[in-house]
Amino acid sequence: MDRYTPAAIEEKWRERWASSGLHSTPDVSDKPNFYFLTMFPYPSGEIHVGHWYAFAPPDAAARFLRMRGHNVLFPMGFDAFGINAENAAIDRKLHPAVWTEKNMAHMREQFNRMGAAIDWRREVVTCYPEYYRWNQWMFLKLYEKGLAYRADAPVNWCPRDETVLANEQVINGRCERCDTPVVKRQMTQWFYRITKYADELLRFDGLDWPERVRVLQTNWIGRSEGAEIAFPVEGHPGEEIRFFTTRPDTIYGATFMVLAPEHPLIAKIATPKRRAEVERYVQHARNMADIERAAAEREKTGVDTGAFARNVFTGERIPIWIADYVLATYGSGAIMAVPGHDERDFAFAKKHRLEIREVISPDGAEHSALEAPYVGEGVMVRSDTFTGMRSEMGKAAVGAEAKKRGIGGPSVTYRLHDWLISRQRYWGTPIPIVHCERCGAVPVPYEQLPVVLPRDVEFTGRGGSPLSHVASFVNATCPKCGGSARRDTDTMDTFVDSSWYMYRYVDPKHDKAFMNEELGRKWLPVQQYTGGVEHAILHLLYMRFMAKALRDMGELWFDEPALRFRYQGTIVFKGRKMSKSRGNVETPDVYVEKYGADTLRLFMMFMGPWVDGADWDASGIEGVHRFLRRVWEMAQSEAQPAGPGDPDIDRVVHRTIAKVTEDLQTYSFNTAVAAMMELSNALQRATGPSRDEGVATLLLLLAPFAPYMTEELWERRGGRGSIHRQTWPAFDPAIAAPGEVTIVIQIDGKVRDRITAPAGISQAAAEKLAMASPKVKAALDGREPGRTIFVPDRLVNFVTRRPS
Repeated sequence: MDRYTPAAIEEKWRERWASSGLHSTPDVSDKPNFYFLTMFPYPSGEIHVGHWYAFAPPDAAARFLRMRGHNVLFPMGFDAFGINAENAAIDRKLHPAVWTEKNMAHMREQFNRMGAAIDWRREVVTCYPEYYRWNQWMFLKLYEKGLAYRADAPVNWCPRDETVLANEQVINGRCERCDTPVVKRQMTQWFYRITKYADELLRFDGLDWPERVRVLQTNWIGRSEGAEIAFPVEGHPGEEIRFFTTRPDTIYGATFMVLAPEHPLIAKIATPKRRAEVERYVQHARNMADIERAAAEREKTGVDTGAFARNVFTGERIPIWIADYVLATYGSGAIMAVPGHDERDFAFAKKHRLEIREVISPDGAEHSALEAPYVGEGVMVRSDTFTGMRSEMGKAAVGAEAKKRGIGGPSVTYRLHDWLISRQRYWGTPIPIVHCERCGAVPVPYEQLPVVLPRDVEFTGRGGSPLSHVASFVNATCPKCGGSARRDTDTMDTFVDSSWYMYRYVDPKHDKAFMNEELGRKWLPVQQYTGGVEHAILHLLYMRFMAKALRDMGELWFDEPALRFRYQGTIVFKGRKMSKSRGNVETPDVYVEKYGADTLRLFMMFMGPWVDGADWDASGIEGVHRFLRRVWEMAQSEAQPAGPGDPDIDRVVHRTIAKVTEDLQTYSFNTAVAAMMELSNALQRATGPSRDEGVATLLLLLAPFAPYMTEELWERRGGRGSIHRQTWPAFDPAIAAPGEVTIVIQIDGKVRDRITAPAGISQAAAEKLAMASPKVKAALDGREPGRTIFVPDRLVNFVTRRPS
């Protein structure tokens, strides 16, 4: 027997699988179709072990489904646009397209070394014009429906990358890509109107998605019910401050107003005496991140504008302040401050010596002073005609009164904002709009798509979009009037690329539409989707929005793009999530060269629960490699002589079949590997035909996890065809049932003996065996049991007396 040499075996089968088309998925099959998709990677240059953790376990699950009789579509591609390629162009003087192609070629090779059963004929690459043409097509369709629009807005600006960031791309006040502190800028941007679908996005009917993801999306959308009310600004006819509150029952406690530093009214209403201080404060606040400004523990700073609003319910003049804890990105950017019943308002009022008034009492009684804000619901006090109402009734009554007076009314607001899709970068999908002085913003005609990125571009990292400096790209003809026009030089957020890519995989060469509908109806929606939970409020939300928008255009026939979603945990290395941008990656190639891809695959799946992630520690990989070597040797040992089977070994085999089957369905990869290791140990001690049959079963169970070695052993043992086209082992519960069980014998709840009995023994037979026990006879000492408690295969309890 030759020794296990992974490198030679894996190279042999990579070539043979590629030449035979083993991993190609037919569109027409007598098997039921199953679309299994895992999130495609950004081509950063190299797959690290974190990528293996994301891709190898789903590959095992997809292989399992094939062996269970499904025609599985398991495609792969590259999310190839993005800032990193442009930064590489600046740093290395290498064009983003060249850098990206080089990286993709290397990563394809790494995927193949992993043994991933990918149908590369269906590869999708988002930076190719044949793909991003359909980004532009969708933009124009959304524009026609009023779902794409241009507006001025305060935006997150990364000074290093010189681009706008979506709210979701700002992590703890810093750019998620380069970790630079983010500042605010007022700019004209393109948006997708995702808020139109806010309520529908809150519904997860028919989706098998983890509760954690549902909660994250629900909280991000942030639906709040309350009232919208306007207070007039004194001395400024026609000007008013409109605000939303979830607690209209506290309106009689509003003793001042607070505006976000970005609020457009500030410049109009700040008094001359206060203007300089106000302007300084506004400038300071604009350089702070929203998350820092909103931190609960942070000291509440602010300045008085010198202006007043009138609380239309109390009739009082109340001062208007500005404070950075109020965000322009939430609601209207203004609040009525109720310090008696809000913690932030209370802290602000205490610091600036503003009036604090109780208007909600837990018991209906008035209290002279508040040592802390009462934030719960209760009974309205000091609230004119509303006094005595409970909060729930008061909320509705105040909202109705505001509507009656024409100053507002009941309202619903959302934390979710429209999706800001424009970026001042080069390496992305060009916005298909031209700007004409006569006609304004004009869509590029469909027949002129795609608007292709120019190649001759200078990358400096400064001065806004590189496209704005390319005259041949910028100068265009207006499609409407034929006059001179300027092409829009913004490009699309890369999350646009990934919001619909799952539809393209069914036929990536289809050039009549973004999706081949005939094939799409055979495969879609996606039945299983996997990826990182960090995308819960980015990609996963955006792809749901895009599916609903395309459905409403008549382009899709379903509501949700993926019916089932499962996420993997994070691989942590040197105290942080493994990431090339953080410089803490571990390359898998070193381990593949030393131990083989099968060992690394199995080790990644054995590290712990897939959903939890793990700290990267390669010290256990040697033990996994030893396990595979044992299987290698055992599978090639001499056949056992004919004879009777071994029921104990058969039982272990069938229990393992049941365990591995269940674990692959629930993505409990680590316990599946543990079960196969236990089976291997049992088979090493076994003899006779049960051992041979058990080894054959073990190879089938192990095939999705270690595809190379099992394929080689299958061939060496005379198996026909590929092991990956064999039928998954069938579980027989009768064989798996234990032959004997241990039954605990109690008398009045006290353990007196343990007996061995046939599994499934009847109560009468179990009682008879128990009564024959010398220990039980001695303990009964002539007493007769009054009744018996029987738990099948586990317990006989003789009760001889009533409990005291």
